[in-house]
Amino acid sequence: MATSRATRGNFFEDFETGQLLRHAIPRTVTEGDVSLYIALTGDRRPVHCSAEVARSLGYARERVHDLLVFHMVFGKTVGDVSLNAVANLGYADLRFGRPVYPGDTLRAESEVLGRRETSSGTSGIVWVRTTGLNQRDEVVLSYARWVMVQKRGSAPTGAKDSPSLPAEVPASELHFHPELEPQMLSEVAWAFGGRARWDDYVVGERIDHHGGMTIEESDHMTATRLYQNTALVHFDQHAMAGSRFGRRLMYGGHVISVAYAAAMNGFENGLGMLAWNGGQHVSPTFAGDTLYAWTEITDKQPLSNNDSVGALRCRLVAAKNVDPVKEGVQRRIKDAEGKDAYDPRVVLDLDFWLAMPRKLGSDD
Repeated sequence: MATSRATRGNFFEDFETGQLLRHAIPRTVTEGDVSLYIALTGDRRPVHCSAEVARSLGYARERVHDLLVFHMVFGKTVGDVSLNAVANLGYADLRFGRPVYPGDTLRAESEVLGRRETSSGTSGIVWVRTTGLNQRDEVVLSYARWVMVQKRGSAPTGAKDSPSLPAEVPASELHFHPELEPQMLSEVAWAFGGRARWDDYVVGERIDHHGGMTIEESDHMTATRLYQNTALVHFDQHAMAGSRFGRRLMYGGHVISVAYAAAMNGFENGLGMLAWNGGQHVSPTFAGDTLYAWTEITDKQPLSNNDSVGALRCRLVAAKNVDPVKEGVQRRIKDAEGKDAYDPRVVLDLDFWLAMPRKLGSDD
């Protein structure tokens, strides 16, 4: 006899504005998780892979990578928010809070900010704000995202209360590790392998992160399982065979991680992400695609709580199956009708603030 004990996740009709979702399955982050993340993305930042460098900068030990924290918090939300997603569309007002270390336990909760049914009548867009907390109930991450979710039925819902989200995280609200002192940075500068400091970057410059990475099916499947992200669009090829793409979509967060790992070439001294102003998964990515990345510097600001570190506003762009250096790819182009549009090969557009050491007196 068949039963209905197994859930199918929430459909668009199940969401209500103001609803609070407390997500199940807290996750203790281990050293093994950190090592596997490095293996899957190739990220080489010293504060995440060297306990000694991290301690020299005043941390308890090596920090769990900012994006690994994001993915694990995001993964907690999937069963309630995006198990039946058509696509994850974008992010806004993402702020990193307390540092996370191996051994910390993460949990998440989300508030529904608004909903809007799409014109097709088969799906709707849901906006949520998710908060990630550690075992001491300290906020480690907070962000808004919006996702297109399938409807359960065909009856119109009339939902159209989409929220207004901030366009950016103001530089005045950015903060970084207040105990970090210039002398600490000077003693371990060799470990980062870079020469450029905050003072050297110029607003308007573009940095091409040479070399691409081809993402295999096993890469993104292992990554998605690592984050306990159970969205069907990533796992169920039988179901996705009937979709408009005819195949599984790669988890967009893995695209972000690969692009950010590539961005170390040119930002070797980066100390971590401070916040995301916004981000879009412009086009889908599939197994077998090769990703390339570049970054545009759009702003630079000092930090109010630490004179030894500044903030760079970075626009990280990833394109698939085209070398931006050799083939002159731009983020925006004119389409066939002469309208401003993304280049169809662009898959990611992420606007974020990066912490970067400033020059010391001896560096001048």
